[in-house]
Amino acid sequence: MNARTRRWLGDLVEHAAAVDRLVARGKGAYDADEMLRYAAEDLLIRLGECVSRIDRDDPGFVDAHADLELRRVKDARNVIAHGADVVDAELLWSILSTNIPQVADRVARLVG
Repeated sequence: MNARTRRWLGDLVEHAAAVDRLVARGKGAYDADEMLRYAAEDLLIRLGECVSRIDRDDPGFVDAHADLELRRVKDARNVIAHGADVVDAELLWSILSTNIPQVADRVARLVG
């Protein structure tokens, strides 16, 4: 892992911490507040952008670490960034509340 990859993985963990703070507000707040839903979309885009940068700079890293599920984060980013009109708020909440904490935990253990 090169220094830039390590930095972007660190950024991913930091963005995931922001996701944790958003999720901590609760599903009711997320459902009731349009701005929280927009913030959720932005955070997932930021997470996916970290993965995109790793892909460009360190080809093969993401596929070599399939257990981190980084490719899925990037795919979710692409759906939101290029298909904002079809974003499913319930699915986004599920990704943020369940998948992102797992990915962040695995990444944090890797960068140690």
